Amino acid sequence: MMRLDLDSPIFVTGHRGLVGSSIVRHLETLGFSRILTAGRDVLDLRDAWSVSKWFADNRPRYVIHAAGKVGGIWANQSQQADFLHDNTLLHTSVLRAAMEAEVEKLLYLGSSCIYPRDCPQPIKEEYLLQGPLERTNYGYAIAKISGLLACQAYRDQYGCHFITAMPTNLYGPNDNFHTEYSHVLPALIRRFHEARQAGENRVVIWGSGTPRREFLHVDDLARGCLHLLEHYDEPEPVNLGCGQDVTIRQLAEILREQIHPECELEFDRSKPDGTPQKLLDVTRAHKLGWKAEIELPEGIARTYQWFCQSKWNHVDVESVVMDAD
Repeated sequence: MMRLDLDSPIFVTGHRGLVGSSIVRHLETLGFSRILTAGRDVLDLRDAWSVSKWFADNRPRYVIHAAGKVGGIWANQSQQADFLHDNTLLHTSVLRAAMEAEVEKLLYLGSSCIYPRDCPQPIKEEYLLQGPLERTNYGYAIAKISGLLACQAYRDQYGCHFITAMPTNLYGPNDNFHTEYSHVLPALIRRFHEARQAGENRVVIWGSGTPRREFLHVDDLARGCLHLLEHYDEPEPVNLGCGQDVTIRQLAEILREQIHPECELEFDRSKPDGTPQKLLDVTRAHKLGWKAEIELPEGIARTYQWFCQSKWNHVDVESVVMDAD
């Protein structure tokens, strides 16, 4: 086990997004005194020269690379080239700079979408690259796979202590609640909320409602990231999930009960379903001593409370930018 030094500089990329902001909150709670962040106005993580200079100037000891261009099924499907381009540049610049600056340990966050569309369930880490990917998020998945393989390559060639974690579908405070560009859970929170406000008696849900998805509260993920930094140093990825899934219909029913019980559900089957099921096998994470703690109904209640108190309750959805950093 590696005990992290609370007084050493730790750099969290994407600190304004869903994942990065939760990690920063968790680090603050634990007492880390030198948390480094750099917004897009300070540092473009796609610019390799600027990133290398920033690392040389700031000398982080630890790095959690959580930044990424993210979006829901429609955004991924319609902007394949942009998702591939931006996410590839993000990890190539950060990993190279971390190697050059002799960072002691780096955690790279991938995504469960890296796994084959039709692989056995639950999904074990070794299923990676064992079959075709889901076409609706092909660009994003390829970029994330290349980041994982790059971490392994830096370990092999330079002896870097780079590790990788593959989270399942995430949600929580600071999520993107755009009705088209966000992931399914925050998008539905917004739809149910606005239907209740407008007095509408139905909410439209994309697809058939039959696909199964696993959802992990981002605060559980933040705990998992720090746990891996201290307890794991191997090239293979580690799945981070709750180990349980629900259908999209079941998810909608939980949201309806909490937000707008009077409304009816309508499923738009002209919209894509995506992968039929994505349930991660979290045996490896459990053996390392980490487990998710926040149950889905509780996590949704927390997230909806945050949503009601945030800018998202009145933001112009057309002005939203789909970046995690």
